[in-house]
Amino acid sequence: MKKKLTVILTLAGILGTTAAVGAEGIVEKVTGYLQKDVKIVVNGQDSALTPVYIDGKAYLPVRDAATQLGYTVKYDEANKEIELDEAADLMRATGVVVSVQAKDDGSARIELLGSTWVILNADKSTVIKGLDGKTLTAADLKVGTQIDAGFGPAMAMSYPGQAQAVNINVYADRLVKEDTIKEVKHTDDGWQVQLDGLVLNAGKETRVMTSQGESVNWEDLKAGTKVKAYYGPMETKSLPPQSPVYLLVVQAQSPVTGTPKMSPEAAQEYRNLAWAQVKEQASHITTKQDEAAVQIVSSKEAGVLASTDEQKKLLADVQADNGNFVTVTYNTDQDELLGPLTAVFDFNTKAFVGFNARR
Repeated sequence: MKKKLTVILTLAGILGTTAAVGAEGIVEKVTGYLQKDVKIVVNGQDSALTPVYIDGKAYLPVRDAATQLGYTVKYDEANKEIELDEAADLMRATGVVVSVQAKDDGSARIELLGSTWVILNADKSTVIKGLDGKTLTAADLKVGTQIDAGFGPAMAMSYPGQAQAVNINVYADRLVKEDTIKEVKHTDDGWQVQLDGLVLNAGKETRVMTSQGESVNWEDLKAGTKVKAYYGPMETKSLPPQSPVYLLVVQAQSPVTGTPKMSPEAAQEYRNLAWAQVKEQASHITTKQDEAAVQIVSSKEAGVLASTDEQKKLLADVQADNGNFVTVTYNTDQDELLGPLTAVFDFNTKAFVGFNARR
């Protein structure tokens, strides 16, 4: 059951070293000293809290201390009370930062791919620690950084989900290489992938997935598959060098080679079919209806989100037959956040399958 603690603190505990003078008998001006050589340890971990000493007693800022202890703070101005509610359980995810967008206020939008696919907002309230316990900032996170993150408890209902990062532990900065696989083979220790000038060795901890967070079987990897590898950071001095790989991401769909080009009339027919599916979002679409990009793609490479049972069955059937899809893509005013809007159809029947997962 959720716990709630109601506390009434001195103004020094709320505001810091010096409080403003208010009504006589209610607010009293006090003076304190920041004791920077005193460490505050929470659950065995150093915190960034610095106590204020007033008349020999140590005080801590309420909000900062509550965050470290796992509480949320609510101030009841009418009753002059501060309520500390036990924080809801956070969600957790491990993986690699695959994109970072720094913001002017010092926060960052982080795309994490690994145990799940999620967009996290990291700001000055996010507690970020390195392996050595050193406090880091959002600016220290970059593409290839391997992290464990606690986030939530609320999450935006988008795909992928979006949430506020509460705490982040940084484990390593992986090297990143985007290339086409030359050879894949099974070894006694796992799998080995050869790229141009680099051999990657995969173990039980290695994840293989699409950029939308879908798992990929090792048996489905083959020469010619385009991937982005997060590996290392150590390499052997052999030729070619070898390195352990942490995450292997199969890159986005590409046009099917060897397929005849679609006629302009057929492409326009698909645009008309697609517009019927996206017209409710027309206010966000920046591509003209007759200028949407139309492509024939392999069903094995498409990251389609089918919503109805009928669409899910069609998706499974086409993929089982190694069939093709037709995609119709529109740019929107939300591309920077979510990516373009892509409607997907079965190449043979022209039936609507669903929408591609947006970034």
